[in-house]
Amino acid sequence: MNSIRFGLAACTVAATAGALALVPASAGAEPVTPVPQLQVERYLGTWQQLAAIPQPFNLVCARDTRANYTLNPAGDITVRNSCTTWSGGPNEITGVAKVKDTATNAQLGVSFRGEADPRTNYVVTAVDPDYSWALVVNPERTSGFVLSRTAAVDAERWAEIRDAVAAAGVDSCLFLTSPNTGGYEEIVPLCTV
Repeated sequence: MNSIRFGLAACTVAATAGALALVPASAGAEPVTPVPQLQVERYLGTWQQLAAIPQPFNLVCARDTRANYTLNPAGDITVRNSCTTWSGGPNEITGVAKVKDTATNAQLGVSFRGEADPRTNYVVTAVDPDYSWALVVNPERTSGFVLSRTAAVDAERWAEIRDAVAAAGVDSCLFLTSPNTGGYEEIVPLCTV
């Protein structure tokens, strides 16, 4: 039964990712708006992924997707992403994030391939005042992540998150929830949570 459920979930994720590839970014859309000021020191640490717009690189992840951010000696941010795969094993990748907009600190270029000057591909568009959750999208609105300090959030937080996704100009149905131990266990469109 579990292998059928995982197989169906993987097919759903793959189908959604394929459909997203067909949805072009709107040329006339307003630029993504970053938060007015991201306090990088408060943003560092470990985040759980609660939902994401599926991307080819994260289709291997079945559950417990995490991002850990630390400052490195060069003053950039070391990004360590990890998850549990569909076969139950670990998966991990490490990269670097560079702040591209020092006025807000909320627009970064994240690279897992060692580019010296990655383009802006990570915009923090919402962060809770206590830094308990955050929303990140790319400028084209084709990639996005809902991050939380905890694996579980209540109904009120889910509503705040959906409102933040809408404010960023993204359809919350494009995000799929990410199963987390101790949190939401299903893979469903965020608009249905």
